[in-house]
Amino acid sequence: MTIFEQRESAIRGYSRVYPVVFDKAQNARQTDDQGKEYIDFFSGAGVLNFGHNNPLMKQAMIDYLQSDGVLHSLDMQTKAKAEFMQAFTDIILKPRNMPHKMQFMGPTGTNAVEAAMKLARRATGRTEILAFSRGFHGMTLGALAATANQYFRGAAGVPLTHVSHTAFGCEKPCVGCKQNCGLDSLEALRNRYLDPSSGLAAPAAILLETIQAEGGVNVAGKEWIKKVEALAKELGAVLIIDDIQVGCGRTGSYFSFDDLDIEPGIVCLAKGIGGAGTPMAMNLVHPDLDKLWSPGEHTGTFRGQNLSFVAGKVALSYFKNDELMSEVKQKTKQMKEALQPLLKSDGSLQLRGKGMVMGLDVGSGERASAIVQKCFKDGLIIAACGTGGRVLKLIPPLTIPQEDLVAGLNILINATRSVMEEAA
Repeated sequence: MTIFEQRESAIRGYSRVYPVVFDKAQNARQTDDQGKEYIDFFSGAGVLNFGHNNPLMKQAMIDYLQSDGVLHSLDMQTKAKAEFMQAFTDIILKPRNMPHKMQFMGPTGTNAVEAAMKLARRATGRTEILAFSRGFHGMTLGALAATANQYFRGAAGVPLTHVSHTAFGCEKPCVGCKQNCGLDSLEALRNRYLDPSSGLAAPAAILLETIQAEGGVNVAGKEWIKKVEALAKELGAVLIIDDIQVGCGRTGSYFSFDDLDIEPGIVCLAKGIGGAGTPMAMNLVHPDLDKLWSPGEHTGTFRGQNLSFVAGKVALSYFKNDELMSEVKQKTKQMKEALQPLLKSDGSLQLRGKGMVMGLDVGSGERASAIVQKCFKDGLIIAACGTGGRVLKLIPPLTIPQEDLVAGLNILINATRSVMEEAA
């Protein structure tokens, strides 16, 4: 019996899916303690957009450590923080004419969502948050109330209140949706909000993932998302975009909504923003909302992650030009083309996604689990998501070498064919 089985909590999950001891990692490959290599299509659940042990980030952190740079600082001012904030302003915010302030809180995505919900309630004086079916926003109680998955919600132990859910885009996950998909139900919801006799109070915020990564890689149409924004404005609600898993370049531009022509009041970021896998979460908050905070009113011991500021600044350098995003677009095309023969050979399969976050819906959690295990045995790390765990989520590092991308796709295709043939 290993030390993990002896002493680690029964709550552990991923270690049960990938039951080896990982020892080393570089870019898109991990190596276990027996020397076996695995291609990584999981990327730490979307944290490692720039690969394991990114050499530029690693050297920057080594240099910072050797210079005795400040490591922990709460929300005090440090040189590392100033340099990160200036780079983010110059590279990301100014080109988009975004006036948003940067709020740092606890080090993970659920902390960002909690802070956003709290501020929206402060700004509007309202209680309710509108979220969406199949959405995932975190595990702390406020964010969990907005999360739709009943398995996660069931562990709360207390009622999860003050959040209501409505359909996300289509009523069902699908491919090739028409632009008006879901608009009728959204219009019906609008009419209920505007009807003073409906019993439905206007929300403090509408909390939206433009792409529901954990929910099954569900992508809503642009027109539907713009109507969500319009509804928020009409109701005087704050539009919160949760870009935690699909931001930081994952979709082929820095924000997943760059091509959607919307203006969120708050943008929640985490995961990839820390660059090297070091923890950091940040909310971009419109000044009209940010001014409602009082100093120290929302805190977090680990909101001063200076190694994350150092690595995150290096990550931002990838967006000074279009080189990486052009590479992402090319790899996106390559991934889709590689999977097309598989889709044509089995009409029950669906492929959804945007950029380098893709979901292969295989119809059942049992099949997906079998494919995940077959892939792992053959040297590919991939995870399942969505309702019943029926969707295989492809989120390799954006920096994955060409040969690893090809090899990983081949492992996935062969494993899927093998499992689907056995199930036929």
